[in-house]
Amino acid sequence: MLDKVYYDDLETRSSDARHAAQLEAVNAQLTRVAHADGSCLPDIGKLKYLEDLAHLPVLRKSELAKWQAEKPPFGGLPVANVAHVFQSPGPIYEPGGISHDWWRMGRFLHAAGFGPGDVVQNCFGYHLTPAGMIFESGARAVGATVLPAGTGQTELQVTAARDVGSTAYAGTPDYLKVILDKADEMGVPLSISKAAVGGGALFPSLRQEYADRGISCMQSYATADLGNIAYESPAMEGMIVDEGVVVEIVTPGTGDPVAPGDVGEVVVTSLNPDYPLIRFATGDMSAVMPGHSPCGRTNMRIKGWMGRADQTTKIKGMFVRPEQVAALVARHDEVTRARVIARRDGQQDAMTVQIETAGGDAGAYADSVAATLKLKGAVELHAPGSLPRDGLVIEDQRSYD
Repeated sequence: MLDKVYYDDLETRSSDARHAAQLEAVNAQLTRVAHADGSCLPDIGKLKYLEDLAHLPVLRKSELAKWQAEKPPFGGLPVANVAHVFQSPGPIYEPGGISHDWWRMGRFLHAAGFGPGDVVQNCFGYHLTPAGMIFESGARAVGATVLPAGTGQTELQVTAARDVGSTAYAGTPDYLKVILDKADEMGVPLSISKAAVGGGALFPSLRQEYADRGISCMQSYATADLGNIAYESPAMEGMIVDEGVVVEIVTPGTGDPVAPGDVGEVVVTSLNPDYPLIRFATGDMSAVMPGHSPCGRTNMRIKGWMGRADQTTKIKGMFVRPEQVAALVARHDEVTRARVIARRDGQQDAMTVQIETAGGDAGAYADSVAATLKLKGAVELHAPGSLPRDGLVIEDQRSYD
């Protein structure tokens, strides 16, 4: 039987206990990947510390898609217990299992107050993409009943919600409002009092509108590849990292961890033995929050979605990528950080490269800039620690109005 407050005792364990358990699980994942027939990854042995993950390569979706094209459908990874195969844009194929809480969404739904006696109107899609199954699996894990509604046919959604007595909603943040507004138009009272949302931005004004209607709305951060990554709790202070993943925040274009509190790309290692993804780059930006949640859950917290890490920008007709900026930094031991600024100079593009270094001559870096970025631009030198820690390595200041 579930605890009334917490999903299980993993949520309140000590940092040392969590670290030890996750290190053991990560090493087990590395062994699975290395020993798999046709594996695309080498045997790198066991890690001594969890922080040693930072020395492993980052796996990006483009690389995973390439692996899958060469060795369909899962790129040679040791996938097990496959009950469903899903397709995401790319295309990229993801496995799905039917064992208890396979995507770990039950932890979030429990925190959001879902449980036995609830009827969940699941308005995530069930076709090709896994979101509908992800939330259905989580609802089953907490003992709730599911109405597999999907999207569209809003009048039927309202009628079904009334007839089956839906008490909870799962779906994108804005579609619940569509249903509620249609119910108002039809004069149909609904009994929805809680919502678990994802797949889009939950704006504070929309959350407040739901609260004014008596609906508690919380959001999770999940992907088709990884399942649940982080989720809100009733404390409503950031998002708590799920117990089944290891999350790192790194500089976009590299695998290098950022300083605590700095914004960077979310990189996730899944501890699901059925689908071992090691240092999988989500392309999303976030930052670590200090301390523990007031709700008592002890895992790391992140600030939630803070933009996309793929800052690739076309300047003077040429693409400049975060990986190139990282390569520029790597060329010079004394350089700690670089930032590319794209501007307009009259009717033409202009590029400025800001470089953090303890000294030197801006002109001396011009050749490195041209060789690495394949463009010439102005170079500015800045003292170490003076550039913004907002996760941007390429900043486009041009107006497109």
